[in-house]
Amino acid sequence: MKSAQKQASERNMTRRRFIATAGSGAAAFFIVPRAVLGGPGYVAPSDKLNIACVGVGGKGRSDIAAVSTENIIALCDVDDRQMAATLAAAMKRDPAYGRRLKQTKKYRDFREMLQENSDSIDAVTVSVPDHSHAVIAMEAMKLDKHVFVQKPLTRTVAEARLLMRTARERNLVTQMGNQGHASEGARLINEWIADGAIGAVREVHVWTNRPIWPQGIPRPSGSPPVPEELDWNLWLGPAAFRPYHPAYVPFSWRGWWAFGSGALGDMGAHLFDQPYWALNLRYPTAIHASSTPFTEEAYPVASTVHYEFPARGSQPPVNLTWYDGGIMPKRPELMEEGRRMGDWGGGVLFVGDEGMLMCSTYASNPRLVPEKLMRSYKRPRKTLPRSPGIHAEWIEAIKKGEKSTTDFDYSARLTETMLLGNVAIRLQSKNRRLLYDGEKGEFTNMPEANRYLTDVWRPGWEPELMGS
Repeated sequence: MKSAQKQASERNMTRRRFIATAGSGAAAFFIVPRAVLGGPGYVAPSDKLNIACVGVGGKGRSDIAAVSTENIIALCDVDDRQMAATLAAAMKRDPAYGRRLKQTKKYRDFREMLQENSDSIDAVTVSVPDHSHAVIAMEAMKLDKHVFVQKPLTRTVAEARLLMRTARERNLVTQMGNQGHASEGARLINEWIADGAIGAVREVHVWTNRPIWPQGIPRPSGSPPVPEELDWNLWLGPAAFRPYHPAYVPFSWRGWWAFGSGALGDMGAHLFDQPYWALNLRYPTAIHASSTPFTEEAYPVASTVHYEFPARGSQPPVNLTWYDGGIMPKRPELMEEGRRMGDWGGGVLFVGDEGMLMCSTYASNPRLVPEKLMRSYKRPRKTLPRSPGIHAEWIEAIKKGEKSTTDFDYSARLTETMLLGNVAIRLQSKNRRLLYDGEKGEFTNMPEANRYLTDVWRPGWEPELMGS
């Protein structure tokens, strides 16, 4: 006779296999409509995913809340202060939700969490500083876990390609956390561009108010004591060792080359996403940049990056310009006086042969320019499926065995394009356009630039070696 523990384990494994193969024809015969089980909207406990969350502060807190419709079975963070703050916020928001999180297993080391719960975890969210995205996602995917990774997908081009390749090989459902991609505005932009609302688009301008953290500064001096609540070694992860300093943790890591991806990495995923998707862009063929002074340690305070994209079928070549640090594109002559460009965080301006289209951060408030064109425009019917939200879409895709809209096939290419801009910023003193072969993933006219497409990870932390 089987023990109760063994029976429970076998039931759990059967459930996990079902979720992993829910999109196959064989599995489809076993799906029972939820309406039969308990009426419209009913979610049986067996339908819920077991999700582990790595990173609980900042975006991690909202990511946890966004997947709380499922079973959150483990939380992981290297900083006990972040864990305490998130639990307190959860209790304040909803005591029942807070109590559930309080009873969840807690970890500092994601490797320990994944190994101890490898049979029960279905999916993992990754909401940590950029430099650790790849190693955590890789460790999860090697255990066949579906993954949701906050933007930017990775800090280097090599990491982005590694995650894309691994997700394909293991047939996993993946998603990058750029919530604007799931918005109504993003779909309207796609539909209006496809409808020819502004004619062929040959020029795009993208801008942001970032950075809102220190950049262009030297490495901090001194070596303050590490707070006892923080595991500094785990926070560094794959990054080369350096002494702890509060200039890095918990927020300002984005501005350092070793940890973050600067303004491009922070907001590029949201703002680049609109032209990338609507214009069916892939890899640029040339990039060049200019910026304020920067150091070997930190990104510049402000920069401008120029991308050249080739023609795609009947669509003409596109020149896209990125602006950050308060720099903005020239105000269009067709734009009405007093009309604001974008919003507090930035915006996107598509320039077509027959007009312009402008939206704010996260694809919000898309409008044709000039306004009289917007008023006279007959909107086309909606053709794109609407999204329930960037997290809900990922969860639904796992259960149905489908692809999500910003999976690693899409988001790795988007991230790579953004990160190429950071390479151009580094090499602007060469005063040359960097020519890029996207199929090979290399610069063709400046081989020395290729070293910035990857990084040297700490021994034992290399994402392609972890778990092997």
